[in-house]
Amino acid sequence: MKLTILGCYAATPRTMTNPTSQVLEIKNQMFLIDCGEGTQVQLRKNKIKFTRINHIFISHLHGDHFFGLPGLVSTFRLLGRDKDLHIYGPKGIKEAITLFMKLGDSWTNYPLTFHELTSTASEIVFEDDKVSVATIPLKHRVYTNGFLFREKLGERKLNIEAVAKYKISKAHFRNIKKGTDVLLEDGTMVPNQKLTFSPPKPKSYAYCSDTGFKPDMVDQIKRVDMLYHESTFLESEARLAPKTMHCTAKEAATIAKAADVGTLILGHYSTRYKSIDLFKEEAQQVFAHVALSDDGKVFEF
Repeated sequence: MKLTILGCYAATPRTMTNPTSQVLEIKNQMFLIDCGEGTQVQLRKNKIKFTRINHIFISHLHGDHFFGLPGLVSTFRLLGRDKDLHIYGPKGIKEAITLFMKLGDSWTNYPLTFHELTSTASEIVFEDDKVSVATIPLKHRVYTNGFLFREKLGERKLNIEAVAKYKISKAHFRNIKKGTDVLLEDGTMVPNQKLTFSPPKPKSYAYCSDTGFKPDMVDQIKRVDMLYHESTFLESEARLAPKTMHCTAKEAATIAKAADVGTLILGHYSTRYKSIDLFKEEAQQVFAHVALSDDGKVFEF
């Protein structure tokens, strides 16, 4: 997996910081997660090809998480896109985006499909033979979901020395990688375990922004490889967290520790603070494996 942070600051864009948006590359697919103002520019700065984005996941309908979407949808049209584009987000997102297109008489010339979400329980919203994406119900001022991305178990890896030893034809390779045994011409059955190696352990990524402190999400994100969790406030402003339904860095770390995740990535920082290093310092008082997101930063795992 490869995660590129396009923006990770709360509320309004500034000259040097951008609101929330990120790109996750997984199993040769590219998913855009949230689309704050300026996302198109950040995509270009980070040299990410627009044509590779076919699925966009919007957590909630606050501007710093989707105001960049109308422009991106329009730019796809201007670039001559012809592939399907799927947008997953709260009910109302279709009305919001199509209103822009209606008023500007600028309907897309490519198939645009909205998947509007209303469930307060987790549900799988995208799935193919390589990846599944499920919602993570969050607690915010409006209906909000995080998203849990999971790789599916891949094919087994050929043991080249073993297949050569048994003189097995290449015609059997595809089935061998799928786990089948091989019957030799002399009647000997060769178990698949002798011909292959186990595939790599599937990886997982959980995206949680925006939300108040929500311990009941822990079971769903248990032992994910990487967790992005909002950390809008430091402890000095902890009183503001429940009022705005956001979290502190320590609360994000508490979730990460309870879920036994591999790495916690902090983000959605309030722009009132002069240094984001303070967020890491406070979180590490609770959980050791903490990283800081920042615009343009890339995580590979």
